[in-house]
Amino acid sequence: MTRLKFNALVPDQARNAKVAFFVSTAAEIAKIAKIDRLARTVDGTPSGFQRPQIAGHIREIGDYLLREDAILANPIVLGFVDRASIKKTNTGHELTIDITAGAPGWVVDGQQRFSALREINRPDFQVPVSAFICETEEELRRQFILINNTRPLPKGLIYELLPSVGGLPHRYQSRAEAASLVESLNYRRGSSLRGMIHGQTNPHGIIRDTIVQRVLMNSLSDGALRLYSDDSKLLHTKGVDLISEFFHAVKHVFHDAWNDHTPKTSRLVHGVGIISMGFVMEYLHAATGATKREHFIEPLTALRPVTAWTEGEWEFGPERRRWNSLQNVSSDWKMLAFYMVRNAQRVVEGSRPANSNVRG
Repeated sequence: MTRLKFNALVPDQARNAKVAFFVSTAAEIAKIAKIDRLARTVDGTPSGFQRPQIAGHIREIGDYLLREDAILANPIVLGFVDRASIKKTNTGHELTIDITAGAPGWVVDGQQRFSALREINRPDFQVPVSAFICETEEELRRQFILINNTRPLPKGLIYELLPSVGGLPHRYQSRAEAASLVESLNYRRGSSLRGMIHGQTNPHGIIRDTIVQRVLMNSLSDGALRLYSDDSKLLHTKGVDLISEFFHAVKHVFHDAWNDHTPKTSRLVHGVGIISMGFVMEYLHAATGATKREHFIEPLTALRPVTAWTEGEWEFGPERRRWNSLQNVSSDWKMLAFYMVRNAQRVVEGSRPANSNVRG
């Protein structure tokens, strides 16, 4: 009989609860627990409970764990039904696991972290482990549901914290830069969007921070802000000024659809309008070199007759849409952005916008 033993901390919890905390390596965890993915047997009975692996997430964790300053504070949670026991010793507690017939436990939480640890070459890297022992597999599944059904942190809270945190995975970098720009736009004196962007620290704003971030991320990757992306100082001066100046012009030209409105009463301050106007800004900047509000006001004024932000209908080719039927989904904002940019192009080229496309 082969057994693995771990010195463990055992908390005083519910009566007859069997929970233990210890440290281990990925190699040792692999000997005592397995990842059992949700599937069905031939007769349709469900087996296992874990979701499929997310390869990109695992690579990202692995890249982080290869760093010398890497830590994993969250424990990997293991569940057992049999072949595991906890006993008191002279120095504390000991968790004993019988692995004669293979790994008896299941990875209940932390499968991506565990998978990443197994793939990298850090055999001595120890992680915290939380293990619990159940009487039945039904109880094990119940604990799995409860453990994995916790409410995640609001994305808005995470995004507002990003600008003050370094050394994060690559996928957070563009979001962190955009979040930092949103912070400047929302709190800088003279900004056209000052106090208007809704976030964790400004719950009274009317334009969602994630919407403005999407506009900024698009500009950072393929638009006007890309010119300043390598210089943080320029990005937070000239870049922020460009965005602010454009929306100063938007507020001036479309004042009747902006002032005292919410996303429910005007699609201009709705996600679909903000994103589409972001593309208009990009086009006007690229086509005319516009950077100041007075440069944007004239072409935007020419677009007034073809907009239906608060009433009426739009006609997108053969499709007619009520003003408030446009939603913050990719198909709608792409359609509106194409329509607005196409009309802006007509203005810049000297022809009249398609006035007949809007009906009151």
